Amino acid sequence: MAVAGPTGPALSREEVDRALARLAAEHEAVESSLLALQDHAGRRLLEGAELNGTTLSRWTATEQLITQLWVYFDAYTDALESARELRGRRRWPTQTELSELTDLLSGTALILPSGPPAATALALGPAARLSERMSLTELVERMNGWYAQALDVVVTADAVWSALPARIDLLAAELQRTRALAHSVGVRPGEHPSGDDLEEIARELAALRSEVISDPLAFWAGASPSAAPGGGRPDTTRYDRAARALEDVRREVEAVLDVRQDAEQRLMRVRDVLSRADRTLGEARLARTEVLSKIAAYEVPAVSGPPTALYEQLSAAAEHRRHARWHRLSPLLDGLEQRADEELLRARESLTAVTAPLAVRAELRGRLDAYRAKASRLGLAEDLFVVERYDVARRMLWSAPCDLVAAENAVLRYQRAVTGTPDPPAGPAAAGPADHRGDA
Repeated sequence: MAVAGPTGPALSREEVDRALARLAAEHEAVESSLLALQDHAGRRLLEGAELNGTTLSRWTATEQLITQLWVYFDAYTDALESARELRGRRRWPTQTELSELTDLLSGTALILPSGPPAATALALGPAARLSERMSLTELVERMNGWYAQALDVVVTADAVWSALPARIDLLAAELQRTRALAHSVGVRPGEHPSGDDLEEIARELAALRSEVISDPLAFWAGASPSAAPGGGRPDTTRYDRAARALEDVRREVEAVLDVRQDAEQRLMRVRDVLSRADRTLGEARLARTEVLSKIAAYEVPAVSGPPTALYEQLSAAAEHRRHARWHRLSPLLDGLEQRADEELLRARESLTAVTAPLAVRAELRGRLDAYRAKASRLGLAEDLFVVERYDVARRMLWSAPCDLVAAENAVLRYQRAVTGTPDPPAGPAAAGPADHRGDA
């Protein structure tokens, strides 16, 4: 029967050997992890960087935690070596030796310092004490927990440094290319809003890179990278905003470049459109004069003059092109094209409105001829009543100035005479002539 010790019944020889093997394997695993942490690129970067903010405070505590991990590991190594030495004295240890081994392997024989205040607070929180008594198993669990916390800081910083600075540098290079392109078309700070935007983006990228290098932990969103996969990622909000702003500027600069390449063709098109608008307005003015002389009692709209303001803007655009002021030509030319098209449309509408009375007269003449042909088919070509009404309508339509209202009534009377439709009764309640047209 095993003799009971301070920690309970003493372990048997086989149990001691199994415990030593397990603790030796754990010792090797802990040593490998600590050495990997010591050689981790993130830890080396943290040691050599000028840190501030969140990263400085957490790394200061983590450095102390790593130091304490090595202190605990050394204590673990010493205790394990002591147990191995005691077990190696003889093949069949005495009961006293088994009790000592049980205390070493299972008991709380180790008294260890809790470490520096910052590291202790980081690792243990409110449970921190100056020193603690613990077993080897508890010591391994403690070291595993501390290692995970230290690794979180190192891996998070390394993840941010691996992701953001390189992307910022690539964006900064793209910024330089865009800036050179912008300067070639006159987009410069103080002269064009996009030039000012480029300077602002450059300042933001420089500040962002400096902050990422000095405080990487401030740019981590979500859970630590050592937690479940996908639990966190580098915070790229500011980078993404700068990238979008640069893309907007790049598109605007490319638009200015397009203006430089086809400015002459676009200016020629604007001149052509304005010339057509002028010719159309000229036709409208001539048509208005004709309408006023040939049509009576009809409201004819006035025709506006040439678009002087547009011609002034066209001259300014040509001047910008001659002096390679592409950034000023671009918005001016865009507006000119739109307003020139609008001017041509307005001129056409003016011509249509002015010539409307002539179109009405032409329609009445055509209708009169159509009903005369119908009268011939019906054998009414010699009918005095029909002929009289035809002559009245024809005189009105082919005389100047023509009263369109009276002429339309005359055509309607002729139309009713041909179709045999009676005239409406006279009086204010009678329906107008247009309500009783027959079919041709």
